[in-house]
Amino acid sequence: MASSSSLLSEDQLQCSICLDVFTDPVSTSCGHNFCMVCLNECWDSSSHCQCPVCKTDFCRRPELSVNTFISGLAAQFKKSVQVKSSRAPEKSAKPQVLCDVCCEKRSAALKSCLICMASYCKTHLDPHERIASFRKHKLMDPVENLEDYICQKHERPLELFCRDDQTCVCQFCTETDHKTHSTVPIEEESEEKKTQLVKTQAEVQQMIQDRLKKIEDIKQSVELNKKSTEKEKADSVEVFRALLHCIERSQAELLEVMEEKQKAAERQAEEFIKELEQEITELKMRDTELEQLSHTEDHLHLLQVYPSLCSPPHTKNWTEVRINSHLRVEPLRRALTQLQEELSKEMEKIPEIKIKRIQQHAVDVTLDPDTAHPKLLLSDDGKQVTCGDKRQHLPENPARFDYCVCVLGKEGFSSGRFYYEVQISGKTEWDLGVVRESSNRNGQIKASPKNGYWTIWLRNKAEYHALDSPPVPLFLKQAPQKVGVFVDYEEGLVSFYDVESRSHVYSFAGQSFTEKLYPFFSPGLNYGGKSSAPLIITPDERYT
Repeated sequence: MASSSSLLSEDQLQCSICLDVFTDPVSTSCGHNFCMVCLNECWDSSSHCQCPVCKTDFCRRPELSVNTFISGLAAQFKKSVQVKSSRAPEKSAKPQVLCDVCCEKRSAALKSCLICMASYCKTHLDPHERIASFRKHKLMDPVENLEDYICQKHERPLELFCRDDQTCVCQFCTETDHKTHSTVPIEEESEEKKTQLVKTQAEVQQMIQDRLKKIEDIKQSVELNKKSTEKEKADSVEVFRALLHCIERSQAELLEVMEEKQKAAERQAEEFIKELEQEITELKMRDTELEQLSHTEDHLHLLQVYPSLCSPPHTKNWTEVRINSHLRVEPLRRALTQLQEELSKEMEKIPEIKIKRIQQHAVDVTLDPDTAHPKLLLSDDGKQVTCGDKRQHLPENPARFDYCVCVLGKEGFSSGRFYYEVQISGKTEWDLGVVRESSNRNGQIKASPKNGYWTIWLRNKAEYHALDSPPVPLFLKQAPQKVGVFVDYEEGLVSFYDVESRSHVYSFAGQSFTEKLYPFFSPGLNYGGKSSAPLIITPDERYT
């Protein structure tokens, strides 16, 4: 058996006054149904009682009672609608525009007329389709706020768009205030604006994609940082474990030496005591002999033995004899010296550990011929660059260095960490580092972080400088043969290392990067072959 909700529609359970499903429905004697509140309000505002639908007059105001049958159907219908709406996804429905001509039950409007300033259903729109004079009227999709589509000054439809004032105007406006202005039909301007909206939407979508990619880059950077931190923690634990082992070993050795020294001192003391006790025994014997001789009456005997007893027996001079307690200081000093040497050896491993950690961020860098100065000669694999004697005829390119003999890497980096190594042996001058994408490449360049250059250089075979603001002279223990360049974009860090000695050369710290950074190279001038050796980007084993 079919449910009531499937047999009845909203129109059949709709009050013709409020146009909503019945609430406390009542019936008149003429057979029409209304909400009790709606009908009472209608009669309260009128001098006589009549049916709002068929206009039947009532001599006196009828007593109203709720029609329980219709009330039950309405309640069941509302319940079924609520269940359907809770299951169905919410939709932002456009408000329905009703016909302005319908008297009783108002139907939905099909069109709105800007001339008549009214909306019409299909039935009442017929004159506009049939009568010639009405066919000239301006029809549009039904809207509630028709006054917004009418010129407030001339009460004419807004059919044109003034491009000078960027506003909608009517035909009369073009003959007065906008007479000399550029105007086009609003349909034409709307289509043009739609085209612009498509472009704007594409830009917005690209911005969304860029930010989604940025999120992925950040997540990847965090993951790489996490792995790097774990490796750094492991290396640090290993270093401290080695240091603690050195300390414990040195402590054990020191205690052993001190214990041995203590035992030696005890042995020495025992020997001294034994020797002293022996001398005491001998002295006591002499004392006894002297005591006896002093009481003898044998004068001849006294004179005979006197020469051998007149002086004390031969003994050691114990005045300067000491136990060597100061010997404990020397082992401690030696142990501390040895410990310092061991610690220095372990500390020397830290830069090596750091460089190994940094090398995990190695990237494959190749030279970009579109940025190379015309004198520079690049190898076919894009890994070597040297300076020639003559300018080459190369295509014009705003990205190309036109005065300084420089070249950039092809790959730019806008997040995370990256590292690359360059062999510089045999050079009397060179420049290395990174530059920002918008940095100046024309004319003479003053390299500094302010101008987007984070570089170091060699001049005159042995003069090293970090081109900071101001430049910083670098005093290196030995001439590096291979330089490593490390960048941490988020940390604002650019560091340089002597790869072979595993030592730090210089760092630009606390920088703020907002653009792509590109590896930067300059082999310097040739100087008649004195500096003809190339700069070589040494390949990382992961890319060979």
